Amino acid sequence: MFHLPNVRALSLGLLLSLPAVSVMAQKLGPLTVEKIMRDPKWMGVSPSNPYWAEDGSRVYFSWNPEGAKGDSLYAYELASKKITKVSVTDRQRIPSESGKYNQAKTVKLYEKNGDLFYLDLATKQIRQLTNTVENESNPTFSSDERQVIFRRGMNLFSMYLASGEINQLTNFLSGSKKADPKANEQEKWQKTDQLAMFEVLKERADKKKDAAKITKAEQPKRPKEFYLEERNLMAPTAAPHGKYVTFQLVKSAAGAKSTIVPNYVTESGFTEDIPARTKVGAPLASHQLFLYDIEKDTIREVSAKDLTGITEQPKYLSEYKADTTSKKSKVRPVQFFGTNWSEDGTYAVVIVRSQDNKDRWIAQLDPATAKLKVLDRLRDEAWVGGPGSYALTWLDKETLLFQSEATGYSHLYSINLRTNERKQLTSGKFEVQQTVLSKDKKTIYFQSNEVHPGEQHWYKMAVTGGERVKLTTGMGAHEVSLSPDETKLLIRYSTPTQPWELYLQENQAGAKAEKITNSLSDEFKSYVWKEPQVITVKASDGQDIYARLYVPKKKNGAAVIFVHGAGYLQNAHKWWSQYYREYMFHNLLVDQGFTVLDMDYRGSAGYGRDWRTGIYRFMGGKDLDDHVDGAKYLTQKLGINAKRIGMYGGSYGGFMTLMALFTKPGVFKAGAALRPVTDWAAYNHGYTANILNEPQTDSLAYRRSSPIYHAAGLKDNLLICHGMVDVNVHFQDAVRLSQRLIELRKENWELAAYPMEDHGFVEPTSWMDEYKRILKLFQEKLKK
Repeated sequence: MFHLPNVRALSLGLLLSLPAVSVMAQKLGPLTVEKIMRDPKWMGVSPSNPYWAEDGSRVYFSWNPEGAKGDSLYAYELASKKITKVSVTDRQRIPSESGKYNQAKTVKLYEKNGDLFYLDLATKQIRQLTNTVENESNPTFSSDERQVIFRRGMNLFSMYLASGEINQLTNFLSGSKKADPKANEQEKWQKTDQLAMFEVLKERADKKKDAAKITKAEQPKRPKEFYLEERNLMAPTAAPHGKYVTFQLVKSAAGAKSTIVPNYVTESGFTEDIPARTKVGAPLASHQLFLYDIEKDTIREVSAKDLTGITEQPKYLSEYKADTTSKKSKVRPVQFFGTNWSEDGTYAVVIVRSQDNKDRWIAQLDPATAKLKVLDRLRDEAWVGGPGSYALTWLDKETLLFQSEATGYSHLYSINLRTNERKQLTSGKFEVQQTVLSKDKKTIYFQSNEVHPGEQHWYKMAVTGGERVKLTTGMGAHEVSLSPDETKLLIRYSTPTQPWELYLQENQAGAKAEKITNSLSDEFKSYVWKEPQVITVKASDGQDIYARLYVPKKKNGAAVIFVHGAGYLQNAHKWWSQYYREYMFHNLLVDQGFTVLDMDYRGSAGYGRDWRTGIYRFMGGKDLDDHVDGAKYLTQKLGINAKRIGMYGGSYGGFMTLMALFTKPGVFKAGAALRPVTDWAAYNHGYTANILNEPQTDSLAYRRSSPIYHAAGLKDNLLICHGMVDVNVHFQDAVRLSQRLIELRKENWELAAYPMEDHGFVEPTSWMDEYKRILKLFQEKLKK
């Protein structure tokens, strides 16, 4: 038994007064690529991963105010308002941030370093429950709170807290059960003849049988043996009352060929292969859900065949001549997302997703019959997605909280499993993005962009819906963690020009947030960073495209359009961008007279279902049209020369740059495509199949969306930059496109390869080289 460390007695006593230590004390001066692409620690390192101490007296977070090689754990004490670096010894004793509480919220179970612990929140005493070589994980209370249910290795166990007695609940075994050897007819005859001929032999055989019966009868009851065979065990979950266990088995697909990525610069001096992913359309793993009845010692598979619409085929198939009538009655393959039991184990709920990405079901599992009953079906002929689509929270013992894009925006809903009463709790043209339930389960705290698509604020609302009380005030984004007593908010906050810092605020509307960290270096603060305007550009189809606009004091008549990556990502917002290097580069461009436009094109996050799925079956369609409309805006509204507009971006942004130069010649004078997808049939399944289905079933979507098929249209200036050990978008994409451009006799392009870089560059010298090339491209090709 031991106690929580006291922050006043932390053994490494480095106290940091605010503001934090500066990394450098020099002026940044005129921006250059060399300066802004250094190791980002020159800027100062923002705090990350903040969380509360269990008693609410302090907050912990990762930080690096000294510019060390890596971040360390720090603590801010609310009483003294001092920040202290946590020693290694004390860090080992601090409870894990995650864990499970009892219903009264007086005790916490948690796992740390593969062992289980029991924390009494009133006395602060910690009891170590296990100390083993094998990892224990996922501790939770039984419904009567007398036991801890946890996972050790592949199996589930329960421990009585009073006695420490451990019982094994499951007996999952790797491989296949060895079959008992079977005698052939000749061997059977020999054995019968021997026993009939020799009386002593028969007596001994009978004694052996009797002894085996006695031994078996005296054996304690053990859980049923279950051999996994060639399948992998996923998410074994025990009901709180301990009567049932659900688990999933996943079998890898046969014949799914994986790719390799050659690594040329190695310690060995030899070229080495990096094992990588499969490509979209490869055979998929199969998923099964099972229910183990512990009392009956029986295991049954849970079938998806009764889910509403399980045989409904995607509409895009009707565009092809192939006869799809035979598929109408076929049950589509699905994937299961764990089992959520109510606190007392009365109800069990499962989220199911079709492998063709068109359906998501929330279904009630009846343990008595192992059958599923649909509570909510979300169908999207593009693909199901949006914030919170695969999250569930129990509001009480019979009411479930979930999110759905049914109205076009992700909103909160509740459903009572006993009465089947369903209620929409939020509505409007905004998204609910994160949710937290109060300890008394009377209040829902949530993050949304109701104020503006480019702002993220926190609200509270009764679990029954009704008035939404806005808690945060500053323009920007707020990431919030409630204090244990729920009287305070720990906020990680940023604005377009100010990176993330930590703040504390009373849990009241309109309360002032107090800043507790100050991370920026003097060098970073010495430059006046430009705050982009967040505007809307009218698309050719009448939609509003949100965008960041940087306008120089003295225009040079040229403009650059930046295309963010990932597709489903937001960058035209009012907080610190994850593209902070690009943000600084845009400041550099503006200093040189360039106007910069950064658009949240079709497919971007934050704008609801229709915007999210606007690129379905045609990447490089409406999303590219949005950028063409952006170019028109620059010329018509800001006086930019239509022949002096460039484009650049990485990953999806690199792909978009290729599509722009290949399919919209003359709109963009020059483009830099960084780590671009050149052929979507070569990319991964999880992302690509959502948007384009599979190449063997929807070849039209792949051909119109893949730049390599449109390379003949290149007329303007193209720079391609790609890391050679990119395990996400493989360097092979750039190589194949290069060969295509060579065969087409194109001359106005070049490829820069980075032998030691993955998808996201790491080395400052690589960043510098890449962005010097981009700057040179724009300076030379967009000049008057």
